[in-house]
Amino acid sequence: MLQQRIVSQKPALVIEGQKKYLVVTDLHIGFESSFASNEIFLGKNTSINETIDELLSIIESENPDSVILLGDVKSSIKNISKTEWNDVPLFFEKIKEKCNIILIPGNHDSNIQRLVPEGISLISSTGMVEEGILFTHGHTMPTENFSHVNKIIMGHLHPVFFQEESIVNGQRVWVSMRTNK
Repeated sequence: MLQQRIVSQKPALVIEGQKKYLVVTDLHIGFESSFASNEIFLGKNTSINETIDELLSIIESENPDSVILLGDVKSSIKNISKTEWNDVPLFFEKIKEKCNIILIPGNHDSNIQRLVPEGISLISSTGMVEEGILFTHGHTMPTENFSHVNKIIMGHLHPVFFQEESIVNGQRVWVSMRTNK
């Protein structure tokens, strides 16, 4: 039986069936440094090491077979920034020491294959189907008919919950909805 759950207080999703997957999307590594060069400080992830440490702690607690990265690992859309040249390969190397990585590129991941070390599964940007689930970043139209899938898990949209009285006001969230085929 296929099960899914959000990792409490973390920007990650666990899918358990024949295999266990940890799904993460839209890391945008290098985002802060593009602003910091203009002396604008955002306070998101202040360093690549914090991003790596947070994901490694989730991997350690969840023990997945693979991490599925649903695109936008890096931040620059058309090129690779100096920060990305350094931080993205470091990110991949540290994570792959602990877990298999499957990367489905997003719209910010142009030329990411130049940053991906050996041993990482680089999938088409249209996505992949595992256990009846289409995993995709969401910025491209799939080229094949996916009417056989039961679920779509995607990134790209950056949903944020807004309700002033809520403790999750302003937090990134996963959105789940039912629809008819």
